[in-house]
Amino acid sequence: MAFTLETLATHTGGTLVGGNGSAAISAAVTLETAGPDHITLVDQADKLHLLAKSRAGAAIVPQGSGPLDRPTIEVADVHAAFAAVITLLRPPRPRVRIGASPQAAVDPTARLGTDVDIHPFAVVGADVEIGAGATIHAGVQLLPGCRIGAGTEIFPNAVLYENTQVGDRCIIHAGAVLGAYGFGYKVAGGAYALSAQLGNVEIGNDVEIGAGTTIDRGTYGPTVIGDGTKLDNLVMIAHNCRLGRHNMICSQVGVAGSTTTGDWVVMAGQCGVRDHVHIGDRAILGARSGVSNDVEAGKTVLGEPAIELRDRKLQLATISKLPEMRKDLKQIAARVAALETGRCGQPAEAA
Repeated sequence: MAFTLETLATHTGGTLVGGNGSAAISAAVTLETAGPDHITLVDQADKLHLLAKSRAGAAIVPQGSGPLDRPTIEVADVHAAFAAVITLLRPPRPRVRIGASPQAAVDPTARLGTDVDIHPFAVVGADVEIGAGATIHAGVQLLPGCRIGAGTEIFPNAVLYENTQVGDRCIIHAGAVLGAYGFGYKVAGGAYALSAQLGNVEIGNDVEIGAGTTIDRGTYGPTVIGDGTKLDNLVMIAHNCRLGRHNMICSQVGVAGSTTTGDWVVMAGQCGVRDHVHIGDRAILGARSGVSNDVEAGKTVLGEPAIELRDRKLQLATISKLPEMRKDLKQIAARVAALETGRCGQPAEAA
């Protein structure tokens, strides 16, 4: 499927600058892989020089970029326009409503809303409730007592333990596990005994949970994920945690038990957060931070142990100067030694 540059400009609400509007474009791809019949994107003015190294036939660029060495479409939002072009050139596969597949195992006591899709080999346990328009893909396991909100989509092979509650319009990606036992033990009779696992997991509305992510059930009450929070792939949320609204939790973050967060918190990749701490509203934890204490609202921390960003930058700048400082110190030590030697070699009355 191909469209002319003029058509793409109209479709994105952009302005075609230079070139032939009737030129055909067959694909939208990145700068590195684009060819003569492709369109690419440059999202910042200071990166426009990279376009000269590309073989792309045209590019979507920010407004005001001006004439370049090939046709461009100037737009207010480069990424939104590029996504619209991709969707036009490569339309998403149609989603056909299938209802409950006869190859799925649906308990007779389960309650399904209107337009619910349950794909082959999914298992829906006793007393499960699934809201209108939800989609349960192949291999999903919904254990007894789960509640799934309207419009939620659960991708293949995700597992929801009993009594897990998921809000409306959520996305749970493949292989996620919600409601597994928390990692809590006590020593009894010379061995580790599993602590109580009587809680569950409660997911708010508009939450996205990445592939392979795990959220443990609470000991007595729920582990809670607030409305609008997004969890990347391979995130671990331990028992009794309570995450606020609109948190952004990046890949490979691990949050230990009973930790709480405010709203709009960001945890960058590979953060580790110890148990029983609180992360305040709009706090940011930099990549690979090791957080062992509460973080105040609005603060940005970095490092292990995590400290305020300004202090960490000062530390890093000082560390980078250590080789030079070591050299200076050796020179100073040598000069001091020379002075001390000279003084010791003087006659007593001169000294």
